[in-house]
Amino acid sequence: MAQKSFFQTLIHGTDFDHTQLSALQKVTLRAVVMSFLFFGLVAIEGMIMRMVQTGPANPLPKMFNHPEHYFSIMTVHPIVGIFGSTYQLVFAAFMFLVPYLTKKPLYSVKLANAVWLLITIGTALAWIAAFIWQYAPLYTLYWPLPADTQQFKTIGGIVFIVGVALIMIGTIGFIYNIYATIFARTGVHKNKTTKELLISGFGIDGLMNLIHKLTGKPPYSKEPALSLPVVAIFRGTVDTFLDAIVILGAGILVLVYLLADAGGLNWNVHAFDSLLYKNFFWWGLDLVADGLVLIYVAGSWYLLATIITGQKLFMENVARAALLLELFVSWMVWSHHLLADQPQPEMMKLVSGEMVTAFELLTQGLALFITLVTLWKARPLKMSPELAYLLGGLVGFGLAVPAGIIQADMGMNRVLHNTQWISFAHFHIALIVGLYMTLYSALYVLWPLVTNNTTLFSKKLTWAHFWLYLVGGVGMGAFVGMAGIDGMLRRHLYVNGEFNTLMILGAIFGTMILVAWMLFLFNIVMSVGLKGLVGIFLPAKDKTASYGLEEEEPEPAVA
Repeated sequence: MAQKSFFQTLIHGTDFDHTQLSALQKVTLRAVVMSFLFFGLVAIEGMIMRMVQTGPANPLPKMFNHPEHYFSIMTVHPIVGIFGSTYQLVFAAFMFLVPYLTKKPLYSVKLANAVWLLITIGTALAWIAAFIWQYAPLYTLYWPLPADTQQFKTIGGIVFIVGVALIMIGTIGFIYNIYATIFARTGVHKNKTTKELLISGFGIDGLMNLIHKLTGKPPYSKEPALSLPVVAIFRGTVDTFLDAIVILGAGILVLVYLLADAGGLNWNVHAFDSLLYKNFFWWGLDLVADGLVLIYVAGSWYLLATIITGQKLFMENVARAALLLELFVSWMVWSHHLLADQPQPEMMKLVSGEMVTAFELLTQGLALFITLVTLWKARPLKMSPELAYLLGGLVGFGLAVPAGIIQADMGMNRVLHNTQWISFAHFHIALIVGLYMTLYSALYVLWPLVTNNTTLFSKKLTWAHFWLYLVGGVGMGAFVGMAGIDGMLRRHLYVNGEFNTLMILGAIFGTMILVAWMLFLFNIVMSVGLKGLVGIFLPAKDKTASYGLEEEEPEPAVA
C-alpha cells in the first residue's frame, strides 16, 4: 500500500475506521474528545493567570489584566479542569472498563451519551458565566459569597449554578449506569446474588479472607464476585454519589437565593450559618480528592499493573481491604480544609483534620507499594508508554500526598494552607501529574480496544508528550509551590511582580504542559483523522453495548 501524504493522513488518519466502532466504543471516545478539549482550555487559562501574576508588563491584552477577569478565571478554572476534563475522562474509562471487565453490556448507551452531554453543557455554562458576567465568588463558593448580588450579577450566578447542577445530574446518571451494569444478573454474574455483589463491592470478602488466613481458617471467598478494579470503581463511585448530592444541594441553596433576588425579594443570607455551610460543602467536595480520586486511582494502578505485567496483583486481599479502609477514611477527613478557621471546633480539627487524615499516608502508600511490587516481581519489563505513564502517575502522588499531609497539622496549616504551596505543590501535582498520567496510561492501554487497533501516528510524539508533561507538571508545581513557602497567598492577585522570578519559572514549565497537550492532540488527530474525529460523533451502526462476547450460562445437556 502506498504511503499516505501528510494531508491524506490528516483527513483520513492512519487506519482508523469509525464505521466499525460499536456504540460503546463511540460513546467512550466522545467523552474522551471533550475531556481533552477542556484540558486545553484549562491549560490556557492557567497560563493566563501565571502571566497576569508577573505584573502589568506582561504582553496580555488589557481585558486579561483586570482583577474581575482574573478572579472569574480562578473561579471557573477548577470547574473546567476537574469536572469538564477529569470527570469526563474518568467516566469514559470506567463506562468502558466495567462492561469489559465484567463481560456484560453497559446498562444504557443512551444514558452514557446523556452523561457526557450534560457535563459538557454544564461546564460550558459555568465558563460562560465567568467569561461574560465575571461571576467570581472564588472556587470555594463559600457562603454567602456565591449569593452576593452586590458584587456579582444575578444572571451570572444563575447561569453558573445551573451549569454546576447539570454537571452533578450527569454525574448521578454515570453512577446509575455503573451500578445498573454491575448488579445486572447477566454474563459472569448470572448466578450471583445482590448480597454477594455488595459484599465484594465493598471489599468485605477481602477483609474476611485476611481474617480467615490469620486465624487458620479456609478462605472466605476463593473467587470474589467482582474483580479488584471493579471493586475500586464501585467504591469510588460511592464517594462520587455523595459528592454529587452535596454539591447539588449547595447549588440549589445558592440558586434559591439568586432566584429570590431576581424576583425582587431581599432574603437575609445570614439566615443560613456560614460555618455549617463550610463543613457541609467541604465534606462533599473533599470526597472528590480524598475519596473519589484516591480510590479510583488505586484501582487504576492495580488494573494497569496486572495488564502491563500479565501477573496477579501482589497482596490482592490486602488491597481489597485497604480500599474499604480508604472509603471510611475519605468520609472523615474533610476538616483538614478548615484547620485555620477559628470557629471550627478544636476536637474536629484534631480528630478529622489531623489524626484521620494521616491515615491517607497509609492507604495511598500501601496502594503505591502494592503496585510497585507487582511491577518489580514481573521483571524484566520493556519500557512502554503505558508503563512510563503509570510510573509518572506514581511519582505524582508520591510527591503530592506528603505535600498535602504536611498541612494536616494545625501549626503548619497556619503557615502553608492559604498559600500557593497547597495550590501547586499539593493539588496541581496530584491532578496534573498523579491523576492525569495515570489516566494517560489507561488511555494507551485501552487505545487498541476502543479504536479497533488503530495505529498511532507517531511514537516519538508520544514520548515527547510524556517527558514535556512530566517535567512541566513537576516543575510548575515545585516553583509556584516555592512561591507559597515565600508567602505568596492563593486567591490573591499580585500586580507588582512580587514573585516574578518564580512566576516566570512556573510559566516556563506550565508552557511545557501546554506544548505537551498540543503534541498529544496532534498525534491523536493524525491517528484518527479529521473525518474520523467527526465520525466519532455520528450514530453507531453497531449498537453493541459490550466489548467482546458475553459469557452466557451454558445450555443444559440433552438427555
